[in-house]
Amino acid sequence: MSNKLKYAPIPPPEPVITGSLDPQPKKRGRKRTKKQYFTPDTDAAIAEYLASTNQDERDTIFARRIHYPFYKLAENLIHTFKFYYTEVDDLEDLKHEVICFLLEKLDYFKPEKGTKAFSYFSIVGKNYLILYNNNNYKKKKAKVDVLKADEDDGVLRQLGRDGRKQDIKDFIDYFTEYIDKHMFTMFKKDKDRKVADAINILFKRRENIEIFNKKALYIYIREITDVDTPVITKVTKILKKYYKSLYIEYNETGHVRI
Repeated sequence: MSNKLKYAPIPPPEPVITGSLDPQPKKRGRKRTKKQYFTPDTDAAIAEYLASTNQDERDTIFARRIHYPFYKLAENLIHTFKFYYTEVDDLEDLKHEVICFLLEKLDYFKPEKGTKAFSYFSIVGKNYLILYNNNNYKKKKAKVDVLKADEDDGVLRQLGRDGRKQDIKDFIDYFTEYIDKHMFTMFKKDKDRKVADAINILFKRRENIEIFNKKALYIYIREITDVDTPVITKVTKILKKYYKSLYIEYNETGHVRI
């Protein structure tokens, strides 16, 4: 015979209450009230992002399904470990920097190895913030000396050692001219050219920029171009490749073929 019941069981009689009417003591532990932000769909989205070779498709996946989990992860890391030594005035900008860093590391994640995305990106984000926080703490302690050095040397002090300032200045002049001439060959989409042009303008005006800081400039580019984070990251990677190859040419020949 089957073990399944054919009829609904008869409920037991109501118990007779003989003791106190006080409510039952509360169970220990916290109630889970917060919704999960890193869900199975996040894992699936990351896998789809990595499997895609279409940049537009990648941008859509990131914007719709990965950006928010990364945002919440950045927010939780900052507040949990109190990473408050920043170079920015608003913690929203720091969260954006962490998201950009996680985006840069997306292609390094290998889900086939069995690593959980949440664990991987939590460690990556935390390590980034530890270095970021420690570096900024040191900068704040040495702020007076840094400001004095900036007054003496200006922005070019950040671009190379004293003996190579002029060489690097000349190279960047070549580099900006090269981008101007080959912009439409390097980038086919209007939004990509818009970002590349903004970066190139910043290079040209580098001597008038008060803070030569990658993260601060990244935020500035986002504001003046009004494009999504993945577009800026993509264009930056392409320009970096040109920068490296052209610098090798400049080192060997003393000039760049425009």
